[in-house]
Amino acid sequence: MGIEPVLTIKDLKMSFGTKQVLKGISLEVYGGQIIGYIGPNGAGKSTTVKLLLGLLGGYSGEIRILGEDISKASVAYKQKIGYVPEIVDIYESLTAFEYLTFIGEIYGLGLEQVDNKAKKLMSLLGIEEVYHSRISSYSKGMKQKLLIISSVIHNPDILFLDEPLSGLDANSVMIVKEILAQLAASGKTIFYSSHIMDVVEKISSRIIVINEGQIVADGTFEELKELSRKGSLEQIFNQLTGFNKHKEIALEFIREVQGV
Repeated sequence: MGIEPVLTIKDLKMSFGTKQVLKGISLEVYGGQIIGYIGPNGAGKSTTVKLLLGLLGGYSGEIRILGEDISKASVAYKQKIGYVPEIVDIYESLTAFEYLTFIGEIYGLGLEQVDNKAKKLMSLLGIEEVYHSRISSYSKGMKQKLLIISSVIHNPDILFLDEPLSGLDANSVMIVKEILAQLAASGKTIFYSSHIMDVVEKISSRIIVINEGQIVADGTFEELKELSRKGSLEQIFNQLTGFNKHKEIALEFIREVQGV
């Protein structure tokens, strides 16, 4: 763990109209950590990430990334960030070559440099044959691999990932999980948001649970397990967020389907 945090949030609050979405989030994140940032829909996860990325404004509190207060900093800090959103509109009329070289050049890479790097990364993820094909012809898994490549091609210090394994086959999931582990081991910071609890449980060095705009738990899986006396992250999550009607709802759903 680094001496200085790469990400600092102090009393972060955000409202949309009369609805307060974040109610005073505070945390410090250090280099080499994989942060599992989880919570139910509407808890404030996506709002937090969009604020950190500078995609939203109008907050109160303080956000520092790599020591810079982002409300006062230039956009230069964004060159050190990579992002895989849960839902994204890719320029599907482009080829992967066109898309990745465009992204790379935005981050200051030379055309030849990013072209060579992109081809190699596409090859390693098994999609080199579509490098010059229109993205519109890609499967969901191919598009997801392309997004992952575009998020790391500039070698960022911090990665924000929202459901990054969506659409990937089992082998690709194993590869990406290992990539994330190796990135963290090299000192990179991963901010990982997902609803797939077993993945968050296995890859995260630290898990933060947010509910109704507030952090309700922060620690390693073992620490959360000890705190809640529950066996799995899913059980811990349900306890911390107050959701315990999954069996009842599922049974009622099946009764309705079967006409019982």
